[in-house]
Amino acid sequence: MNPVRPARPVLATLVAAMLVGLAGCTAIPAAPTSTPTPTAGAGFVLDEDFPDPDVVATDDGYAAFATGTFGINIQSAASPDLVTWQISRDDALPTMPAWATTGKVWAPDVAPRPDGVYVMYFTAEDIASGRQCIGTATSPDPAEPFVGASDEPLVCPVEEGGAIDASTFTDDDGTRYLLWKTDGNCCGQDTWIRIAPLSEDGLSLVGEPTDLIKQSLEWEGNLVEAPVLVRHDDRYVLLYSANDYGGDDYATGFATAADVLGPYDKNPDPLLSTANSDGRYRGPGGEDVVSTPAGDVLVFHSWDDAYVYRGLNAAPLEWDADRPTVVLPD
Repeated sequence: MNPVRPARPVLATLVAAMLVGLAGCTAIPAAPTSTPTPTAGAGFVLDEDFPDPDVVATDDGYAAFATGTFGINIQSAASPDLVTWQISRDDALPTMPAWATTGKVWAPDVAPRPDGVYVMYFTAEDIASGRQCIGTATSPDPAEPFVGASDEPLVCPVEEGGAIDASTFTDDDGTRYLLWKTDGNCCGQDTWIRIAPLSEDGLSLVGEPTDLIKQSLEWEGNLVEAPVLVRHDDRYVLLYSANDYGGDDYATGFATAADVLGPYDKNPDPLLSTANSDGRYRGPGGEDVVSTPAGDVLVFHSWDDAYVYRGLNAAPLEWDADRPTVVLPD
């Protein structure tokens, strides 16, 4: 099965928007009206290095957060419509907590709590162990700087290589979860996508982690990572990236389950890859899903033609029951 198909041009009105992964949360502000839906394949919507994007709705449209760059721990950008983006030159996480190394910060996820406070989950190098681990920071507004919420990491399984790529999901019953990847490929171990319930304030885990998937398909290479969980037609759909992020083998896959804790059944082929996009996207991954009344949108990074930086892409995402399809241009 090839889950990428030619596009129909799409132009629609967005009345409100929020992340699918946050469905069930309250106090998510509406996006502006009369804005176009992104059309796949039209080039980067943000033509700068902006890897591992995460997008959240704001009063003015959308805020995106990404892995850091020179002198900035966490990057951010703003858009009124998911099409036109303005990158910020300010650091969204200017001061690192005591446990983490400044300048070695990756893959943020930002989620609003029911009380309106925003929580950022980020990956950073743990000073004590040298492994990558997951920490938390908070802000009253996604446009304001985030401040570390603890002097200790939230998830740090050093014996398994550490943890990276945090992502949040809120189920229909209001239960909030954190997903992440065990970073075993750093040291010859398996990589697991895990999930655990979060506390009400989002700053601690309140249950034991559950393993969902690990690398098992040839196209995945020696790792799976970058989990994003959505619910569609009473099924749970886990999107993830796999293989070596540094080139064309990196790709996005998906797995489905009837229960949030699995078991998850992987689609045998990638959802989006260099090959099945006919080279439009080179090493596509680090994905997030944004839900709008005009339809779902997949945001993700891919390499520029010279493989120097990873720009931001946005492409429509369509569904056949619980099976997603990335829409490409004719």
